[in-house]
Amino acid sequence: MSSGEKIRVMVVDDVSETRENVRKLLQFESDVDVVGVARTGKEAIQLSQELNPDVVLMDINMPDMDGITATELIRTKQPSVQVVILSVQNDQNYMRKAMLVGARDFLTKPPMGDELISAIRRAGAMAQTERTKNVQVLAATPALGGVGGVSFGLGAVKGKIVTVYSPKGGAGCTTLAVNLAITLNNEDTRVVLVDGNLQFGDVAVFVNEQGKNTIADLAPRAEELDPEIVEEVMVKHAASGLHILAAPSRPEYAEKVTSAQFAKVLEYLRYLYSYVIVDTSTYLTDATLAAIDVSDLIVLVTTQDIPAIKSCRLFLDLSQTLGIDRERILFVMNRFDKRINITPERVAENLKQEVALVIPLDDQVVTKAVNRGVPFVLDGRNHPSARGIFSLAESVRARVTAVDSRSEADRLVRR
Repeated sequence: MSSGEKIRVMVVDDVSETRENVRKLLQFESDVDVVGVARTGKEAIQLSQELNPDVVLMDINMPDMDGITATELIRTKQPSVQVVILSVQNDQNYMRKAMLVGARDFLTKPPMGDELISAIRRAGAMAQTERTKNVQVLAATPALGGVGGVSFGLGAVKGKIVTVYSPKGGAGCTTLAVNLAITLNNEDTRVVLVDGNLQFGDVAVFVNEQGKNTIADLAPRAEELDPEIVEEVMVKHAASGLHILAAPSRPEYAEKVTSAQFAKVLEYLRYLYSYVIVDTSTYLTDATLAAIDVSDLIVLVTTQDIPAIKSCRLFLDLSQTLGIDRERILFVMNRFDKRINITPERVAENLKQEVALVIPLDDQVVTKAVNRGVPFVLDGRNHPSARGIFSLAESVRARVTAVDSRSEADRLVRR
């Protein structure tokens, strides 16, 4: 660390005696400052965001969430934070899992004093290096200029990540994601569409495009991305100018993309594009959870089918556990048929979540568009589905602005 700058440490352990022993051990180190303690994995995730420590000392066994899961979630949100895992079990399998999710070190409990302090200092130096690297990337971004005729002059202004998700198959998420991305994309508002269904994604098929590179080519380089690398991998949709980051060409290649890499790619893309639209799989895979976690807005999609509504209820319940503010969820009813007696109002009342808008059933237009590989919004607003998508785009713009305003107000209140 820089001369005179202390290493900010947070201690996570469900045993109060252990937390206190570690605090006492570290209080005599002039270059270490214990800025907080947490008793559970969930508390650690929240406190880490509030305190922004350099190093987290993480117990591996906790009642609500294991330390490996907590480490992955912290590292996804705060890549520069370094985690040192502490465990009573000197298990190679635990160690391997810890390193895969981004842990910096793995120590057996109780650690020797010198061993722990050395690990903290190594991790602290790495945290400073990572933060310096991030600052340099942001400083360089305004001068990136353009690549391949596309301007990347957004500077340090972060674009918005919008994840389109439904817990029930057949809700039309890919159709919505593709048409929404094209609607939002223009010369002043550059948009990238990311296929987050890593095993069976078909976003590229929906626009009748094929590229030789995919997210599997970009993810392993997540720590060293630059605009040229991104440009090489993108599929360009000729008709709209939309950039597409395609899913791997074969299901088994999805294993090459870790959730941490996927999240880092999304976070980097937000500095190059005004909107990063992410299509996702129905299952809450690691990649889908990573996308949801870094998203500014989640477009949650249901239909009028009872199973779809039930699944959305379960997701909304889970969102509280995941710490997702309901304001970040834009609830949409797709393929709405007014002949069916399940109304948006009844669904909203039942799920205690406003149905922000409905997109009418228009199977003939939608099916034809998918089979042609020509998104229907390119034909204008002459049919109900297209008008629904244009309304969705307006709702997305309005909601991310509202969430931003609320976050800023909360920040000023905390000050």
